[in-house]
Amino acid sequence: MLPHKASGSIASTAPAYAELHCMSNFSFQRGTSHPEELVERAHALGYSALAITDECSVAGVVRAHGEAKKLGLKLLLGAEFVLPPAASDGSGALGTFGTSDSPGLGWRLIALAHNLNGWGNLCEFITAARRAAPKGTYQVSWAGSDWAQLADCEILAIPARAAFSQGHGRHPQLPQPAIHLEAAYAHISRLKALFGLNLWLVLELLHHLDDALWQHTLKNLSSLTGVPLVAAGDVHMHVRSRKPLQDVITAVRLGVPVAECGFELQSNAEAHLRSRERIGQIYPAELLANTLAIAARCTFSLDELRYQYPMETVANGLTPQETLRQYTYEGASQRYPQGIAASVQLQIEHELALIAELKYEMYFLTVHDIVAFARNRHILCQGRGSAANSAVCYCLGVTEVDPSRMNMLFERFISRERNEPPDIDVDFEHQRREEVIQYIYSKYGRDRAAIAATVVTYRSRSAIRDVGMALGLDETLIDIVAKDHHWFDGALVDGEALQQKLAEAGFDADGNDKPRPTPAQLQQWLQLSGQMMGAPRHLSQHVGGFVLTQGKLTRLVPVENASMADRSIIQWDKDDLDAMGLLKVDVLALGMLSAIRRCLDLISAERGYRFEMQDIPAEDPATYDMICQADTVGVFQIESRAQMSMLPRLKPRCFYDLVIEVAIVRPGPIQGGMVHPYLNARKDPANVKYPSPALEEALKRTLGVPIFQEQVMQIAMLAAGFSAGESDSLRRSMAAWKRKGGVHKFHDRLVGGMVERGYTAEFAEGIFKQIEGFGEYGFPESHAASFALITYVSCWLKHHEPASFLCAMLNSQPLGFYSSSQLVQDAKRHGVVV
Repeated sequence: MLPHKASGSIASTAPAYAELHCMSNFSFQRGTSHPEELVERAHALGYSALAITDECSVAGVVRAHGEAKKLGLKLLLGAEFVLPPAASDGSGALGTFGTSDSPGLGWRLIALAHNLNGWGNLCEFITAARRAAPKGTYQVSWAGSDWAQLADCEILAIPARAAFSQGHGRHPQLPQPAIHLEAAYAHISRLKALFGLNLWLVLELLHHLDDALWQHTLKNLSSLTGVPLVAAGDVHMHVRSRKPLQDVITAVRLGVPVAECGFELQSNAEAHLRSRERIGQIYPAELLANTLAIAARCTFSLDELRYQYPMETVANGLTPQETLRQYTYEGASQRYPQGIAASVQLQIEHELALIAELKYEMYFLTVHDIVAFARNRHILCQGRGSAANSAVCYCLGVTEVDPSRMNMLFERFISRERNEPPDIDVDFEHQRREEVIQYIYSKYGRDRAAIAATVVTYRSRSAIRDVGMALGLDETLIDIVAKDHHWFDGALVDGEALQQKLAEAGFDADGNDKPRPTPAQLQQWLQLSGQMMGAPRHLSQHVGGFVLTQGKLTRLVPVENASMADRSIIQWDKDDLDAMGLLKVDVLALGMLSAIRRCLDLISAERGYRFEMQDIPAEDPATYDMICQADTVGVFQIESRAQMSMLPRLKPRCFYDLVIEVAIVRPGPIQGGMVHPYLNARKDPANVKYPSPALEEALKRTLGVPIFQEQVMQIAMLAAGFSAGESDSLRRSMAAWKRKGGVHKFHDRLVGGMVERGYTAEFAEGIFKQIEGFGEYGFPESHAASFALITYVSCWLKHHEPASFLCAMLNSQPLGFYSSSQLVQDAKRHGVVV
């Protein structure tokens, strides 16, 4: 080891360095820092490159990639694998590892992708390891894993210090009396035969007592095997101040308080991104130069990934564009049997042109194929969300709301400026959705179809509980504070306020029956809980977002087992998929569709002919009479107490009134102060005044009050001169403003644009405040329209076919807002004999 030098003597000559072993908090309960934090810190320290090497995972690399591109830092992509201790015969026993296991048990291997092929090989290797073990774990071994599969990867071998010692009972950080190299030599020789010049021995010096001895040992092993040494930092956190949180997550992983973790805790805070000056004092210059050589070999970037849509759904002899056009106009002839209006055809052509320009034809054809399967199996389904803005989706039978009847924005669904994949949500009967899921798996195969992940993060309650248990606090105290978690938003809370809460809960400051924690303990608890919030806790299964590919999905991203049988998920979530341009088809479940299908079947059996949703009369006055009386127990969306109290005030008399009703009893319109102005305007619509003809176009349908996300987009376009893509960026920022403050960057553009077009500054500021009030709770008009259609159907069935409706609801349980007993009692009040 190099002798320490005064920092001032080498400050101007800090060595270049690339960190090759760094895990984020996507190595669950091992790393403490977000991928973005690690990239930002490495850039600030002047690193030449940074490798993200989470344990058998690439779940955090998309976020790191985005930050690295922004800052101009070279990002290396790889993963770490912990191997079980070698068997006595040297072959290596099989072992299954997960976040609950100690990483100090055996050797660790790091694979860094050289190129696109290396990335694909790495993803397939991770997939094999994950699919061979239960969810949340993986299985690798010296003998049982196909390490040759990691071709086109740089392989970094990290021997386990404990495995070298005769004194296995001693802690590996203490000096060892004897070192045996035979087993290590065998492992390294085997790896060298596979990877040749792409294999390296890793020296990690973290200020342990035996660092000098360990460096000497690995130097000898390197000489014996001819495998060069390289420096690395075993990074678990971006700054050393995360060490207390590192101890906490170790305790969480082990399921014991920090005080009982013993040698499982890191002995110091050196496992962070250290300054290059400090690194230059610790490692020989040759080992630092080798980090740069490895970084130079790894040229792969996630930007090289190219997503290809499945091609099975293209008609014989036609291109994808021709197939989509054919299916669209075939559907249009059914949707508009009296003839396609000129305005509708213009909208269809506009959409087809944009879909072709952005090359999304295969996505629409794939969704159409899934919906066609469901309809052929008599499974009720309906698309919703922004797809309801699309005339093409309506003609394909994906959605049931005719966009020509509404004032919707196709740009809310697809935008040239945004250039992001469309997102089509399709609801299926909740008790038959599994048939659709298994159809997708059987059609595309397990290596081409998987469900997106959802990153479950720590929220206030879970953070308070886990940190409290790790600190050894009283379980009753933890339970009280966690249940009353609404006051805790991640910031440090006034200690006096918390002390008062504890006194109210019976915790005595003098330490009697229920001793109260000291102010310092409370401060530590709150501070660590705040750091924990937002950190990934585990990967879960998305509610139904399928990713489908033409080639092997497992060469784009690893696939692992889900908790449910016969399900598999990828390691990226919705935001990561959007960032990488991978399309997701949402196959969702909606219980009311099951009830409606059963009700229609009962009516058909009773009448002796097929009775379908399209046979239900539109705008039935008797149905609206029932709705206005808030007689809505058991129906869809408007059955809650809040909705029932609004119905007699809003008095829906047409379908669009139902669209507003569905959307207005939501946090967004309520917090934005839009409910009372709308109700007042509804009493006297003739006297509603609009600030300009342009805004009248956007707001007339809601009597001058913006209720929907699409209206915010229209206001930005019509009154402030935003393009369609800019207005959608505003909507997306609005949805995240509480979290990231993104909406504020549009303030000057929006207010300035409106003032330039003749609106007063006071009015423009008022509009902006309304947009802020929307927050993340603004409801899409297209979504409300899709839900309103199901609302109307369920209300019509309840009013005109109450017995069949009750029977269908009971046969579809668990479902809805009310218990079976309450549904029966309500039906009896309507004359149904039960």
